Amino acid sequence: MEPTGHKINRLFSIAPMMDWSDRHYRFFIRLITTRALLYTEMITTGAIIHGDRERFLRYNAEEHPVAIQLGGSDPDLLAKCATIVTDYGYDEINLNVGCPSDRVQSGRFGACLMAEPDLVAECVAAMKKNTDLPVTVKTRLGIDDHDSYEELTEFIKKSANAGCETFILHARKAWLNGLSPKENRNIPPLQYDVVYQIKKDFPNLEIMINGGVKTMREIENHLQHTDGAMIGREAYHNPYILAEVDQHFYGEKFTPLSRSDVVEQFIEYANHQIEQGVHIKHMTRHILGLFQGQPGAKKWRRYISENAYLKEANSDVIKMALAEFIQ
Repeated sequence: MEPTGHKINRLFSIAPMMDWSDRHYRFFIRLITTRALLYTEMITTGAIIHGDRERFLRYNAEEHPVAIQLGGSDPDLLAKCATIVTDYGYDEINLNVGCPSDRVQSGRFGACLMAEPDLVAECVAAMKKNTDLPVTVKTRLGIDDHDSYEELTEFIKKSANAGCETFILHARKAWLNGLSPKENRNIPPLQYDVVYQIKKDFPNLEIMINGGVKTMREIENHLQHTDGAMIGREAYHNPYILAEVDQHFYGEKFTPLSRSDVVEQFIEYANHQIEQGVHIKHMTRHILGLFQGQPGAKKWRRYISENAYLKEANSDVIKMALAEFIQ
């Protein structure tokens, strides 16, 4: 698979979401927006080097532009992975310095790396040596008691000096001790003003904002202060809000697919995947929110939830769910 081969437009992107941002979800989202930059869920260096590489790295050609997010803290292993994923044709390599889960901390990567800015810079430099792809960093504003603006700017300076030109800032700090990953997505207060100030202080860097973004209006406001905005869980639970993206932010003139047309094209995709041995349940879980806010949405969700997990289930589950919705 070949990368797009042109400069990535990061004006609008869909966040990497653990257990959600798999290739089936990304294909589904690409039916709704052709221009948004898509990210994989975090994939660890160990999974790529020692695991089922094809399973973790395979994607659909239609997903471009698509970035891969790596989890790791060993510069040599990250450099090796950079070579591998470049050969797979991804458009960007992103280093996760924001995930606060216990599992990530025990592996010494994710948000805990904010306490080791020199190591992060080494990781960036090592990957840059092994790829021509842009190497970006997604991070929090701070962790635990390491949350001063001075510490954040020092972190960014070191990674920028190592060759990172693009930072995605989740506009919250993370508490590694005392809060669960779910709580870390909601309890630490959003500090959008800090991200705006980073852009002012680093005008030559590309700064994207993430965290709590739910509407197009919010994104418009953020784009007055940053280079791009990233939306996460709202794009999963209410995906059709993305139907506005291509026209609103990229000036495209074509009419987006209707929800029903998205369903029809996703059925074609599902049939192809089923032929390759993928069970329908691994795909339908991503489309439950397609009719969010529409009359009949509950029927759509219920039918899929009750039937997609049956052993004999196939794409007829989606057809029948659509029929239930239309009634």
